[in-house]
Amino acid sequence: MSKTNPAAPGEQVNAKVKETLCLSFELSRKKWKLGFSDGKAAGARIVTIAAQDWGALNQEVERARVRFRLEKAVRVISCYEIGREGFWLHRALVSRGIENIAIDAASIEVNRRHRRAKTDRMDAEKLVQQLIRYVGGERGVWSVVRIPDEQAEDARQLHRDMGVLIRERTQHRNRIQSLLFAQGIDMKINARFGQQLEQLRVWDGRPLPEGLKQRLSREYHRLQAVESDLRQLRKQQEEKLKTERTPAMKKVTRLQQLRGIGTRSSWIFVMELFGWRQFKNRRELAAAIGITPTPYQSGESDREQGISRNGNRRVRALAIEIAWSWLRFQPGSELSRWWRKRFGSGGTRMRKIGIVAMARRLVIDLWRYLEHGTVPAGARLKTC
Repeated sequence: MSKTNPAAPGEQVNAKVKETLCLSFELSRKKWKLGFSDGKAAGARIVTIAAQDWGALNQEVERARVRFRLEKAVRVISCYEIGREGFWLHRALVSRGIENIAIDAASIEVNRRHRRAKTDRMDAEKLVQQLIRYVGGERGVWSVVRIPDEQAEDARQLHRDMGVLIRERTQHRNRIQSLLFAQGIDMKINARFGQQLEQLRVWDGRPLPEGLKQRLSREYHRLQAVESDLRQLRKQQEEKLKTERTPAMKKVTRLQQLRGIGTRSSWIFVMELFGWRQFKNRRELAAAIGITPTPYQSGESDREQGISRNGNRRVRALAIEIAWSWLRFQPGSELSRWWRKRFGSGGTRMRKIGIVAMARRLVIDLWRYLEHGTVPAGARLKTC
């Protein structure tokens, strides 16, 4: 009885991408470098077009199809590194019948030599070669970015704008305090600062120099403008919670029922994570916010490098902040008791390590609470 020889790995990949035209984008502000391949040819076809020239893109796709002798209705799949272009390019390509994959740039394989050649042409060719591997079934070749729908993306603008304003408010206050401290004046900045400015005196009792006074006045006006915008955004947020009945708003309201979680934290958790992402298990959830271990093992070397920090930094920072709050407002919960038993008696470093582990568990418990209605063990609701 004859035996069939197994195909080589490269032949298996080629068989899977036989009727697929792979396309990579190397993006810049004025030009796009395109890399084409059918998975069988030795080299890729590299061309350059003007940015957002869709007519030229269609022409190059057709020329690549003819060159690689593919059928008229060939499947076209593209990829690009996610960056400042965001998600609009993905949506534009999908609307034109092109399947697209947005790639996390940090996950792309690179040459580790101290000096390596790098050009846009080489990047486009490397990217299309990796796309061939991905289409052929090698899912570990890179990390794919999940694309939110337009409504979910727009819902993130409110709290992100508030975050920017809060940082600006801190900058203005610190700048005013620093300018005053340089003259021997130590005071807090409050709503009466504009009235107090004329009465301020430097270290020897003289009035503030006129140039400094004018600068402080301008800085304080900027601070007032930032605080006014923050008040408006908070009112807008409260209005949305009262009037909108979307699934995302319902999740925000449900999270607020837990003690230790307020409007800001519940809003960010939902709009950044729980409102539009679908997770299969707790590992996917932990990876999405970057609270996953990164072991390093090589020969006799075996050490832990800490958490990956590859996910959503806003949710990761908030999860650690809420974990501390959970210890205070949910002291009887099973999670708080676990932290105190294992890390509470340790030093500062041990408690900080423990709070990250607790944050991971807490986010998983919140996900289960929203998806399955399971209240975290021992946790109390605000109505209790």
